[in-house]
Amino acid sequence: MQQFLKGQETRFAEGIRIMKSRLTTLQNTVNKASPDLPTVVCPVLEAPLNGKRFGSKHLVDHEVHYTCDTGYHLVGTSSRLCQQNGSWTGEAPQCKDISQCSSHPCLNGGICVEGRNQYKCQCPQEWSGSNCQHQTQTEAPPEWTVTNDSAFTRKPRCAKIDRAQHCSCEAGFQMNGTPDNSVCEDVNECEVFKVEGAPRLCMHACINIPGSFYCACPAGFKTLGDGKSCEDIDECVSDHHNCTGGSVCFNTGGGFQCVSPECPKSNGNISYVKTLPTQCERNPCPMDSRSCHHAPKTISFHYIALPSNLLTPVTLFRMATASAPGRPGPDSLRFGIAGGNNRGNFVMQRSDRQTGELILVQSLKGPQTIEVDVDMTEYLDRMFQTKHVSKITIFVSPYDF
Repeated sequence: MQQFLKGQETRFAEGIRIMKSRLTTLQNTVNKASPDLPTVVCPVLEAPLNGKRFGSKHLVDHEVHYTCDTGYHLVGTSSRLCQQNGSWTGEAPQCKDISQCSSHPCLNGGICVEGRNQYKCQCPQEWSGSNCQHQTQTEAPPEWTVTNDSAFTRKPRCAKIDRAQHCSCEAGFQMNGTPDNSVCEDVNECEVFKVEGAPRLCMHACINIPGSFYCACPAGFKTLGDGKSCEDIDECVSDHHNCTGGSVCFNTGGGFQCVSPECPKSNGNISYVKTLPTQCERNPCPMDSRSCHHAPKTISFHYIALPSNLLTPVTLFRMATASAPGRPGPDSLRFGIAGGNNRGNFVMQRSDRQTGELILVQSLKGPQTIEVDVDMTEYLDRMFQTKHVSKITIFVSPYDF
C-alpha cells in the first residue's frame, strides 16, 4: 500500500510539473501575440465660441464641462465623458446669444433696441436713464457743493498785497462767486471721486462733511485703522447672536446664520443617524434591498460665505475619498451636481484621481442663499460600490467685500 501511494504521489507531482510548464508556454505565447495596449487618450476638445471649457485631462473616465459667458445660454450637453474607444460622449455644445430685450428691461414705455451683447432703451420725452427709470423733470445733475447749509460755506481769508486784494479758502473749500463778492464753498469729495477712473475713497459709503469727508461701513462691519476699509464682525465668536435649541452659529458677510442640519427621514429600509453635528450616516441595509444600497452612505453639510460679484472661476469646495484599512479602495470615481436651487453657476470636475472640485463659473450677486448638492460615486471593477453626498449652502453677502 505504501509503495502504491508513493507511486501515485510521484505521478501526481509529475502531472503538476507538466501542467505548470504548459501554462508558462501558453502565457509566453499570449504575451508575444498581444503586446501591451497603449493608453487610451481622447482628442483635445475646444471651448465653444463665447463660452469656457473646464477639465484638462483626456484619459478614459475623465470628464470635461462647459459653460457660457454672460449673455449666452448653453445648447447641448454640459459635460462629456472620455470613453474606452477614445471618443467623447455626446456632441459639442454651442453658446447661443440671449436676447437682451427678452426680459423687457425698458420701463415706462421705453422701446428696447438690440445691440451686440447689449441693448439700448429709446425713452419717451418725459423719461430718461439707461432703463427709462428717471423722470426728466425731476432728474437733476449731482451737486458738487452744498450751499443751502451755512456749515458748508465760509468767508474767504483776504489780505491786501501790493494794493491788490488776495483771497483764499481753507482746505476742503473752493472759491466761488465774483472777485468782489466771493464765498468759500465746501468741496464734496464723495461726488468728485465718483468720476469714472478716479481712485475709490471708501470701501463702502462716503459721507461728506464741511471741509472733509469720512467713510462708513454697513451694519455687521467695523472700520479699520486706515479709516476707509471695512472688516466683517464675527458675531459667532463675539457671542452677538441668538442661535439656540441645538442650532450652530455660522458667520456671514455682515451677519450670521443659525444652521441646524437634519438627517433625511426614514423611508422604507433607508434610515440615517447623525454621527457628527454636520454629518449623517446610513444605517446597515438588508442584503436584498437594492434601493437601500444605492442610497447615499454618508450625507455631510457644509456652509460657505461669499461676497457679491466674486471674480470667477474659483474653487469653492473639494470632495475626496480614502480607503479604510484592510479594504480595497475604489478604482474609479464619478463626481456630479445632484441637486440644488441654482446649478447653472457651478460645475463639478475631477482635479486628480481621488478628488473632485466644485467651481463657481458665474458671479453671484447678493443677498441670496444658494444650495448645491454634489455627489461622489465609487466603483470597483466597474461595479457600483457606494455614494456620498455633500449638501453645500452658500450665503452670498450684499457687499463685494
